[in-house]
Amino acid sequence: HKMAAARGAVRQGRRIFDIFVAEIPWTVSSKELKEYFSQFGSVQRCQLPFDKDTGFHKRYCWIKFSSPEEVQNVLQKDSHILEGTKVTLHFQKPFVLKKSHQLGQTSCFSSRS
Repeated sequence: HKMAAARGAVRQGRRIFDIFVAEIPWTVSSKELKEYFSQFGSVQRCQLPFDKDTGFHKRYCWIKFSSPEEVQNVLQKDSHILEGTKVTLHFQKPFVLKKSHQLGQTSCFSSRS
């Protein structure tokens, strides 16, 4: 019974230490992403989705850290450059969001600097 409870707790809070990374250059691999972000803390997982049709990654990923302090380390740096390209970071809020907050979520992706 303890295992099931522990697993439930992990699932419940899994997004809290995640960072969403966008505009990743095509040439950057998940291994390189993991190496780059490991300078800020312990990278638990790098989730880089691939497009089945093209075989290329979709130019965004989720980086999961082991603590909120590590996430803060990443967010404190002004800009992140991978292979000469500036990538965009967003702190992932906990998975369960109130409906009033969801409306504003998409706006941060549409703005281009």
